Amino acid sequence: MFLKLKEFYITKLFKRTLITKFNTGKKVLIAPLDWGLGHATRCIPIIRLLLDSGFEVIIAAGNAPKALLQQEFPDVQCVDLPGYNIEYTKDKRLLPLKILWQAPKILINIYREQRWLQGFITTYQPDIVIADNRFGLYSKLVPCVFITHQLSILAPVKWIQVFIQKINYRCINRFTVCWVPDFEDANNNIAGQLSHPAIRPAIPVKYMGMLSRFKKDQPEISHKFKYLFLLSGPEPQRTLLEEKVMGVLPFIQEPCSIVRGLPAIQNTIEVPDNCVVYNHLATDALEQLILQSELVVCRSGYTSVMELVALHKMALLIPTPGQTEQEYLARNLQEQGWFATCNQDDDLLKAIHIALSKNYHLPRMQHHLFEESILTSVNTLIKQRLH
Repeated sequence: MFLKLKEFYITKLFKRTLITKFNTGKKVLIAPLDWGLGHATRCIPIIRLLLDSGFEVIIAAGNAPKALLQQEFPDVQCVDLPGYNIEYTKDKRLLPLKILWQAPKILINIYREQRWLQGFITTYQPDIVIADNRFGLYSKLVPCVFITHQLSILAPVKWIQVFIQKINYRCINRFTVCWVPDFEDANNNIAGQLSHPAIRPAIPVKYMGMLSRFKKDQPEISHKFKYLFLLSGPEPQRTLLEEKVMGVLPFIQEPCSIVRGLPAIQNTIEVPDNCVVYNHLATDALEQLILQSELVVCRSGYTSVMELVALHKMALLIPTPGQTEQEYLARNLQEQGWFATCNQDDDLLKAIHIALSKNYHLPRMQHHLFEESILTSVNTLIKQRLH
């Protein structure tokens, strides 16, 4: 306990030193990708940290990510930046073709956001740009940070994987620095080979530690719900998972809850009396709901995984069909004994019961380290620009 308190106050002192020394009146643009809500939600702790540290933050987003971040930070200026509007397929075998079919649209959006950024810099004059997987937000006029945990791109076909990997690094190398929300230790991390490739990008790569809006160790609390179903991801797969969950609800007698992952939607769905449903929850409310639930059932998106690790919560991971990154994460984490996993086509009720019967062990990882890493990197970039 003493060591934890000592570490806490050292961190606070470190932050206060950085705040006083460098960042008075500095302006930061932060823009997450709209490929699901994970990119937006993992920007929440960054935005909160920067605001607490005295920076002026401007959020650029569109669609559901914009709605989510506006609800989370109602007093922060938010400008509209259209997303990529990626659509998935119902059949996972067709997903690579669907993504390939949308490639021209993605490239056009990257070009448009590049043009958009030049106009934004002229008008708002930011001191730094932080882009979470938005490839077009680079510039030689200001330092530009690219956030990704996926340095290695996985694809079902080897030659496609090699081709995409080259494009990925070519885009990343246009930025000033790359932040990876994971631990640098190759033997003690979360994303495995996704974040620890044999060859890194040419620009500086900084491992920031685990990035979660649920950043504090929480005491054990009594479980109010047996199951919590967290829905997320691009359509139509989000809806397909919701339909899967609705199909098992009549066979669940224990209290359960559903968070639909629809921050911009008002209408809801009918559920049994033992179930509570939310379209969306703000950070504090969602944190409490997760802690009050015995088992979380959710996608194996990287942001969701980081949040589960931060809260030390048992979970059943269901990868989005055909999304190789999520399939790898779920399989790798199950092999390490962290979480249970199943496919979307499996018997969900049976998978839930198996997950409850297993003895999974989540590691205790230091999830406050990203604060020091981010403040150090931001202030270093700003200082270098001033000189």
